[in-house]
Amino acid sequence: MMERFDVRLAGLGGQGLLLAGLILGHAVTIYDKRNAVQTVNYAPLARGAPSRAEVVISDGSIYFPEVLNSDVLLAMNQSAYDEFKSQVKPGGIIIADTENVKNFCQSEETYKFPISKIAKLETGRTITGSIVGLGIISIITGIVTPSALTNAVKTRAPRGTVQTNLRALSAGLSAMEK
Repeated sequence: MMERFDVRLAGLGGQGLLLAGLILGHAVTIYDKRNAVQTVNYAPLARGAPSRAEVVISDGSIYFPEVLNSDVLLAMNQSAYDEFKSQVKPGGIIIADTENVKNFCQSEETYKFPISKIAKLETGRTITGSIVGLGIISIITGIVTPSALTNAVKTRAPRGTVQTNLRALSAGLSAMEK
């Protein structure tokens, strides 16, 4: 039984992080039958402003809905990496977009992927990078099943973007192979 697993998706407004948090929470609760709480922090009128979505996942009750120290951090830009890298639990992991994070601290728990580049190549839109990130999180952590994410994208992605987001998710799920 999993007590609690904290996920922080951080970057800038316009990178699709809020949608990714919504999809992750939906996948975990509806399809993987666990409990989850999602919180967000963003500037609603400014693309490019700091943005983050946080999801707490548990097989039991969740008594505190916010992430203080994460088990996994998806850092989509340098400022998110710099701000939150020290708030990853011992043994936790960081997944960083090397297109936007250039300066790294030495850490065995950091996985580096050109997430925005993968998104652009697969979908033509860098905004789908957060969905690529969800696929990577699924493979590295096993916290959510690929089938749950696929189903959640089908039901939660905005109308007209489902196929694009499914391609992004598939690219993230296969990123470890490359």
